[in-house]
Amino acid sequence: MALSDIQIAQAATLKPVLPLAQERLGIPASALEPYGHYKAKIDLAWLDRHSGPSGKLVLVTAISPTPAGEGKTTTVVGLGDALNRIGKRCVIALREPSLGPVFGMKGGAAGGGHAQVVPMEDINLHFTGDFNAIALAHNLLAALIDNHIHHGNALGFDLRRIVWRRVIDMNDRALRSTVISLGGSGNGFPREDGFDIVVASEVMAIFCLATSRRDLKERLARIIVGYTRDLDPIRASDLQAQGAMAALLKDAIKPNLVQTLENNPAIIHGGPFANIAHGCNPVIATQAALKLGDYVVTEAGFGADLGAEKFIDIKCRKSGLRPDAVVIVATLRALKYHGGVDLKDLAAPDPAAVEKGLPNLERHIENIRHRHGLPCVVALNHFTSDTKTELAVLRRHMERQGVPVVMARHWAEGSAGAEELAHAVVRLAESGTAQMRFVYEDADSLWNKMKAIATQIYGASDISADSAVRARIARLQQEGYGHYPVCVAKTQYSFSTDPKRRGAPSGHMVNIRDVRLAAGAEFVVMICGDILTMPGLPREPASSRIDIDDEGRISGLF
Repeated sequence: MALSDIQIAQAATLKPVLPLAQERLGIPASALEPYGHYKAKIDLAWLDRHSGPSGKLVLVTAISPTPAGEGKTTTVVGLGDALNRIGKRCVIALREPSLGPVFGMKGGAAGGGHAQVVPMEDINLHFTGDFNAIALAHNLLAALIDNHIHHGNALGFDLRRIVWRRVIDMNDRALRSTVISLGGSGNGFPREDGFDIVVASEVMAIFCLATSRRDLKERLARIIVGYTRDLDPIRASDLQAQGAMAALLKDAIKPNLVQTLENNPAIIHGGPFANIAHGCNPVIATQAALKLGDYVVTEAGFGADLGAEKFIDIKCRKSGLRPDAVVIVATLRALKYHGGVDLKDLAAPDPAAVEKGLPNLERHIENIRHRHGLPCVVALNHFTSDTKTELAVLRRHMERQGVPVVMARHWAEGSAGAEELAHAVVRLAESGTAQMRFVYEDADSLWNKMKAIATQIYGASDISADSAVRARIARLQQEGYGHYPVCVAKTQYSFSTDPKRRGAPSGHMVNIRDVRLAAGAEFVVMICGDILTMPGLPREPASSRIDIDDEGRISGLF
């Protein structure tokens, strides 16, 4: 019987992190803060002084996924191992998993099979406490708001216009809308409130876009938490919150160093979702990896319409990072899914459904190559149910597009199964053909930025919003936030806002249901469709399979 992901991870021989960092990356022990034997944080002061190579940056993105995902993280790990295998010093840079999906439907996010980052259990469960620190910093600000109101409300908060919710790193639909401060006058003033998941927090977004502790603190200070009756903004700095919040993030902001199953270095840090936030690991972590390696492989969440667009239009715009090549992860099961096959039937051979689902992949390729100006390769993440006939359909269509397709077997074979992909990536990255372009310019209005994303990336005919949302967007424009990039929150399963519209729908309308200003992160969130900032658990959550024995050995985690 095949071993599970966690069994493979538990059978691995790990190297102690301090000598690994010294031997592979030249990081001295004095610049590392160990969290046990196999995890460590890298000192920011040492990174600031270190002038390493400016490595090639490879972005891994994907086709619009099925609910189980198509294996972006697994591909990042397998590709990173394979690049090291062929003699390139490669460091991978990934996001940390959120506990919501770990205990929900999707499971962990440490890769899979023989392409994992380890220690897998630690990475998926608490890790080095970064998410807890982000939640505490966020909720400290929430507590300061209600404390200030309780003690006289000198800033003049309008209780109807407090926009700072609370967060928890768990899928809990019961917390989406709440009423707080019940139980009498000693508990404050009752009002409506609610919770988001930590990965949707503006503190998480700030954490992942900050370039230093000073930048982090300045961004935290700019967070708008509410408004007065005259609609004047009230910021975290008005509550003198930014110093304490930054203090809670003192250690979290340092990148985490771990390793792959093949003992190659990996940086795992930060973790905003791409369907409700910008979906990229911290700028600090990516820049650290680029100093330490000749190649850096990183990922952006969900499909390229969400993750890659935000990676380029938000992260690259703000940081100056520029990818040299892009890998689009696809699976035959996802192509069949977009060809109309039901989830339970995806393992059955169906070449006609593969062909019918190809427009989804083709649009992602079109966006990466012609909208964003980046060279790409399609990595077909291999499943045992794949057939030669189905693969032939994919290859024939991609040949017409002039896009290489590489069968990647890293899940089953580790680095050996991704060697061909590694060589293809090196050819692209060293070709010098990358000419990265943004979808919109800073000077465009917020409305036109959203329209550009919808029409150019999603294939929509136009965007819409009710009069109240239009008025809020216009007000943000007038208040001086028009130069901010737009962060779209929408379903990851479709180019439209309807998760049931598979394939590559065109001519649809993208409706903006709500708009939120993230003044510290410096982007405007456009919430489209029925996307939620607090997910719920499925009928049979993954937590039901997770257990621990008397020896402390965890099982059921995947």
